[in-house]
Amino acid sequence: MSAITETATALASCRDVSVVHGRGDASVTALDGIDLELSAGETLALWGRSGSGKTTLLHVLGGLVTPSSGEVSWRDEPLSNLDTAARTTLRARGIAYIFQGTNLLPYFTAYENVAFALRASDRRSREDVTEPTGEQVQRPDDLLELVGLGNKLDSLPSELSGGEAQRVAIARALAQRPELMLCDEPTGHLDSDTSRRVLDLIDALHEELSFALVVATHDADVAARYGRVVELSDGRIAADVRP
Repeated sequence: MSAITETATALASCRDVSVVHGRGDASVTALDGIDLELSAGETLALWGRSGSGKTTLLHVLGGLVTPSSGEVSWRDEPLSNLDTAARTTLRARGIAYIFQGTNLLPYFTAYENVAFALRASDRRSREDVTEPTGEQVQRPDDLLELVGLGNKLDSLPSELSGGEAQRVAIARALAQRPELMLCDEPTGHLDSDTSRRVLDLIDALHEELSFALVVATHDADVAARYGRVVELSDGRIAADVRP
């Protein structure tokens, strides 16, 4: 179990978090006693082999998975204190995901995919008294322009390359005005050149918009891009390396 470093700008934290699937002899431990604290604006790579717990930890940080034991907090507020509506608002407004698969709506254009996410975020915004920090763009065409797809507004996902589709997924994530961006193997299905360009884009957006960034990857070269690398092995933190 790794020690937590207390900071004044803690955005999210896990304290002695474990996730166990199933019961008895059929149980599987996905996370085992995780202590982790993430600061606002920080970049962090979760590095490890398949099955090491990277995706489960992303889902725990994002409030999608409830720990079997331990506590997950957002700005020192335990998620266990929030009701279902408040958790949904938090995920829709403050936390965004980029996955290996883009999960775009196949019959929606690039513009419509982003507009759909933006409407959902704006609806949650009216239910949430907390305004987002930092200057944020709020139009689908602005967001697509930001990721270099201002000329692809009317394209369907089937008409886009893999890298372009992932850029639409990034624009859709930005529609949530995130304070925390969670990326699960975001370039796992892309070739090396396209992967580099997508990662460069994510890094540039982080610099511009100042969200905290967590990237789960099995690739050591990808992990080395980030300011902090947390190595996971069998659901435990094996190393936590800072610059």
